[in-house]
Parts: sequence; C-alpha cells; structure tokens
Amino acid sequence: MTNIFATAVAVAALSTTAFAGGLSPEVMEAPVVMAEPAPAGSSINPVFIVIGVLAALLIASSLDDDDDPEQMLVTGEQEIVGLN
Repeated sequence: MTNIFATAVAVAALSTTAFAGGLSPEVMEAPVVMAEPAPAGSSINPVFIVIGVLAALLIASSLDDDDDPEQMLVTGEQEIVGLN
C-alpha cells in the first residue's frame, strides 16, 4: 500500500501546470494572407520620350533647310544676287 501511495503522490506532484502549458501566454499563429502582386509599371521613363521628341524635332528642322540653292531652282524660287 505504501508503494501505491508513493506512486500516486509522485504522479500528482509531477502533473502540475508546467505540463499543461504553464503561465506563458498562448502562441497564436498569424493568419496566412495572400498578397497580390503589384501591377507592373511602365518600363519607359517619360523623360526619354520627351528627349526623343525634341531630338526628332531638331533633326527635322535641320533637314528642312530653305537656303539650299539647288532646292530653290527646283521649286522655282529665285535668289536675289547683288549686282555689281
């Protein structure tokens, strides 16, 4: 009987709140949230577009040269030449 009583006391002493979780707060896992990917932005910087348009305008203006004598003869325009 003493052996059974000693075993019961040992089981009662060892089965405390330490085996049931203790006094520490519960650890809750965070809910899984599916993040939507960000929409893709423009791959071209607008500054490059403005610079390209300005470069095209400068090139076009340099090609449109009205002072070319050959062009004047083709279009019928006459160049005023100073007389001696």
